[in-house]
Amino acid sequence: MKIITNGKFILPQQVVEKHHLIFADTIQALEPDSTPLPPDAEIIDAQGCYVSPGFINIHLHGAKGSDAMDGTPAALATIAGSLPSTGVTSFLPTTMTASRPDIYKALENIKNAQGNKQGAKILGANVEGPFISVKYKGAQKEEYIDQADFTKIATYKDVIKLITIAPETCLATNFISRCRRADIIVSLGHSSATYEEALTAIKTGATHVTHLFNAMSSLHHRKPGLVGAALDSDAYVELICDNIHVHPMLQRLVYKLKSPDKIILITDAMRAALLGDGESELGGQKVFVRGPRATLADGTLAGSVLAMNAALRNFKVNTGAPIWKVVAMVTLNPARELGLNKIGSLETGKMADLTIFDQDFKIKQTFINGILQK
Repeated sequence: MKIITNGKFILPQQVVEKHHLIFADTIQALEPDSTPLPPDAEIIDAQGCYVSPGFINIHLHGAKGSDAMDGTPAALATIAGSLPSTGVTSFLPTTMTASRPDIYKALENIKNAQGNKQGAKILGANVEGPFISVKYKGAQKEEYIDQADFTKIATYKDVIKLITIAPETCLATNFISRCRRADIIVSLGHSSATYEEALTAIKTGATHVTHLFNAMSSLHHRKPGLVGAALDSDAYVELICDNIHVHPMLQRLVYKLKSPDKIILITDAMRAALLGDGESELGGQKVFVRGPRATLADGTLAGSVLAMNAALRNFKVNTGAPIWKVVAMVTLNPARELGLNKIGSLETGKMADLTIFDQDFKIKQTFINGILQK
């Protein structure tokens, strides 16, 4: 048994101090300091830092030189092993537009890796492409873009948790309905959908928007488009808060317009993440990293090299939101959307997926199932 003392514990609606958290593989209790400590427990002094549920990254392609599309156990192990240093304790490895055999190989690999014992937990797969718009393909390869057809993913319906479509490119309503019956969350993105097309897809069952503002038509006062539908509905929205993909002012605007429990911060990070400047690769295309910016040779933004703790810091600085609301955007919100009731908050009985960080969001310690990650 372990006990964290002298921390600022982030709960769903507040931050509490003068408490201690008792845990093994699950959370046993959060008690006032006046409650006697159990004997023979390992004491962990948080030294006044924040204690939070482990972060959940639902949109992540890779890190540390590996990518989900590599389709190998070693690649996923590398990614999973690198994430606790950023506070992430669970994630959805994300595929992208490629040949169907390559996507299937990646999905099979993710399926087999669920239940991994090392590093961040693999919760399933996020499928970003190939059912997207050519016009807003972003850094995805046009030659492999396809029309949405549920039969093309049916074999992997048990591992796919989230899938992106451009609703204007297909008979999306039937696809959306079949996904929802299979408990797959449908996200709208990489799309030139009109406001009306996007709203129809949302009313049909799409409940999520992939990296809001990026790879979609801009908000226009006569053509609100997908951005307008996202802001004018209850759909969850992803934000890449590296201050490059989304300007700080727009981060503030989204925070004002959307219910905070419908915002999910993501990284959209690729294999170059956590490696520093240099040349890398995304979907078979060369990527060049300089500081926080990653681009293709033509200057197109290509995913990100953002770390989750940096995303939290940026969003909090940019919006002034209370820290418990910001942390919920990478813990409670994604857990609720994914239907996961054993992670996402510091509550008795939930898994002891925890991270300790200072006021600048520098990660001090991360625990997965109660085990300190090195």
